[in-house]
Amino acid sequence: MSVFGNYARYYNLLYQDKDYVGEAQFIHRLIQSNAPDTAKILELGCGTGHHAILLAKEGYHIHGVDISQEMLNLAHEHRSQLPQKLAARLQFTYGDIRQVRLNEKFDVILSLFHVISYQTTNEDLLAAFATAKTHLKPGGIFIFDVWYGSAVLSFRPTVRVKRLENELIQVTRIAEPVMYPNDNSVDINYHVFIKDKSSGVVDELRETHTMRYLFKSEIEFLLNECQMQLLDYKEWLTNKIAGFDTWGVYFLVRA
Repeated sequence: MSVFGNYARYYNLLYQDKDYVGEAQFIHRLIQSNAPDTAKILELGCGTGHHAILLAKEGYHIHGVDISQEMLNLAHEHRSQLPQKLAARLQFTYGDIRQVRLNEKFDVILSLFHVISYQTTNEDLLAAFATAKTHLKPGGIFIFDVWYGSAVLSFRPTVRVKRLENELIQVTRIAEPVMYPNDNSVDINYHVFIKDKSSGVVDELRETHTMRYLFKSEIEFLLNECQMQLLDYKEWLTNKIAGFDTWGVYFLVRA
């Protein structure tokens, strides 16, 4: 069962301040620097399709896979509103990134917004990496980002409250973390209140998202098990050297 069930209904509002344009351009530059002939991209964990649509505007053909049907419904809705030529570059499929097999090869595989950190066991990680390896053309590249262990342990997650609204609803989200040091994981317990502005009725939901924080050495070992080579790893968006203060780190891998 997907942890993004009810959460998906408010996902776009909750992340309306996320810099999707800047992130897509960052990915575009990485692709052009490391695989300039890229035409086809597979996105594992595509969510509501924001990154995919922006990358399609750069001329790539994108196949997005996600385990949340609710997220995919939003992605299909977004696609239906695009010009036909752009929409033709996009495809969205339901699937578990640990198991999905599309019988197709891609120049680049992406897994963004900490999707890999949702793979909480070594078996999950190996399965997700095997999916990437299976779908990559020889010499293709795999780009993913994670919660970086050095920073998570240096600046431990704390309770956070996020408030936002649109013309219809007001949303208050409380995120309470519980750390499991021997499992290298964190439960993020979300308590979300949604107020309907017209009626004043307040709905609420609770969901727990378990995240694994990862270290360079274990990622490198797991990648080697799948016969993939780590080329680079740096802070997401800034390209600074990863360290004790870099929660979000991307890894650039070649098959």
